[in-house]
Amino acid sequence: MKTTPDGRPVPPAHADERAMLEAWLDFHRATLALKCSGLTDDQSRLAALPPSTMTLLGLVQHVAEVERKWFQRVFAKLDVPPVHGDNNLDGYALRPDRRLDEATARWQVEIARGRELIADASLDDCGRLSEQEAGFVGDQEVSLRWIMVHMIEEYARHNGHADLIRERIDGVTGA
Repeated sequence: MKTTPDGRPVPPAHADERAMLEAWLDFHRATLALKCSGLTDDQSRLAALPPSTMTLLGLVQHVAEVERKWFQRVFAKLDVPPVHGDNNLDGYALRPDRRLDEATARWQVEIARGRELIADASLDDCGRLSEQEAGFVGDQEVSLRWIMVHMIEEYARHNGHADLIRERIDGVTGA
């Protein structure tokens, strides 16, 4: 597998659809991890410019929740609680005692569980949305293909946020 100079996996230029989706999702996961690498806990709690309260720690917590939602709740139809408790449904809220390494480890557990749940599934297999969510999508069922494309989009958007937050913290820019 080829990697970028900073160690992220390079998605293949030619692959079947499943391999391509998995590779791009892994690339974006690795990009967020890179944006958080080398930071202290205090730095991971620094927010973007006001009025935003978004932090890199909050983003890591959020994507752990997103991984759980789409792969466990929606696709596998499991009844699992929010990753960071009922008072933190989107994952952004920070507890004073939460460390970046803890949040990153929890995120990696959610990624691994999602991978397990979709390993033998077809891209055409479907998960189920709530009625409210279905109102936005137009259908209560979404294919694994749809979920994976959505996850790539979710990470790509948040990686843009992470770029700006990291640059504000210590001037690190790029990829």
